[in-house]
Amino acid sequence: MREDLEARLARRLAALRLEQALSLDDLGTRTGISRATLSRIERGEVSPTATQLNRLCVAFGWTLSRLMAAAEGEAPALVRAADNPAWTDATTGFHRRAASPPGPGLRVEIVEAELPAGATIEYETPPPMPGMEQHVLVLAGALDFSDGGQLFALRAGDCARVKLRGPTRFHASGRTPARYIVVICPP
Repeated sequence: MREDLEARLARRLAALRLEQALSLDDLGTRTGISRATLSRIERGEVSPTATQLNRLCVAFGWTLSRLMAAAEGEAPALVRAADNPAWTDATTGFHRRAASPPGPGLRVEIVEAELPAGATIEYETPPPMPGMEQHVLVLAGALDFSDGGQLFALRAGDCARVKLRGPTRFHASGRTPARYIVVICPP
């Protein structure tokens, strides 16, 4: 199943680039990802990192959840845990599961994530949609979450609510992995 999702993700990224009439060089300029790496991602030879996926989503004007849902296909009304699209960043160990992927006419997306102790995920570019609302609810562990320079030191049960303004950073600051839920709502 993992290989299937990654292959579909690669095809969807290639299709988005073509739909927007972008060359690999154009997309590379927009994202800071080399032409060679973009080509390998689109052919499914390498799995993109979380940072690379974020840069691609910003370039295409999509959220990561929307991209993952598009790679998975039409979202059903009932989402069983076993059927949720999941993805792991091989570089950081960050694991992301679309608990409630986007669907036609639905605005809110719910993502379950786990970041290994000490690991950091940084999204250097602004959000793909200015004013996108995001709620980060920590289920277990400790998570330092920052948005545009504002830092939230979160522990189990804490929730940060922001309208994304700039680069974001997630850091599992405790001795155990940080498990958390991200609720995303476009403007």
